Amino acid sequence: MTNIDSLKKLFKNKDLFDQALTHKSWVNENQNLRESNERLEFLGDAVLEFIVSKELFDKFPEKEEGFLTTLRANLVNTQNLSQIAKKMNIGEALYLSHGEEEGGGRENTSLLADTIEAVIGALFLDQGLDKVHKFIEENLLIEIADKIKKPLKDAKSRFQEYIQAKGLPPPKYKVARDSGPDHAKKFIIEAVIEGKPWGKGMGKNKSTAAQNAAKDALKHLDTKDLMPDTLKHD
Repeated sequence: MTNIDSLKKLFKNKDLFDQALTHKSWVNENQNLRESNERLEFLGDAVLEFIVSKELFDKFPEKEEGFLTTLRANLVNTQNLSQIAKKMNIGEALYLSHGEEEGGGRENTSLLADTIEAVIGALFLDQGLDKVHKFIEENLLIEIADKIKKPLKDAKSRFQEYIQAKGLPPPKYKVARDSGPDHAKKFIIEAVIEGKPWGKGMGKNKSTAAQNAAKDALKHLDTKDLMPDTLKHD
């Protein structure tokens, strides 16, 4: 497992490393010094999914798409990525605003997971795909053996377990919109708890759309207040 010091040493461009650890709240308090890590997070999310997908595709040639998708979700979900960040002590190195830090930002599950994705994006820009693959292999892919020893859980199961552990009722999945002809329907489904949407997902059938809604909800969970900022209601 990589620690924060050895992680920094991987980077030739230390400015990229610092940017990967820079939350938007810090930028708001320290304007014109550097960009936040949001764009790096966007890139890192795509790089991470590609590398993990390719690794699972090669490692399990006999497995169907459903198994590969579920195993990938178990590896790259918010909870798992945040645990990796905690093992690296990334929270201690984050650039946060005073308010974000006082609010528990250094332990925030969603924030830590986003930072891991930003680090991956930054490392990809700095060192290329091979170095990123090695980083992901050493810190994430090593968990594959442990993951497949247990029954793999899909996004809906994991989301329901998380919500019920917080004492909330099970989520309901409601069709927000459907479009297209009968032979090529597209559904948008919301994962709803107590009348409030926590995530949205699209799919060619209701089952796939519901799984994607649960996946979206898991990705944006903020354990501090239990409601994704982008989905809060007044």
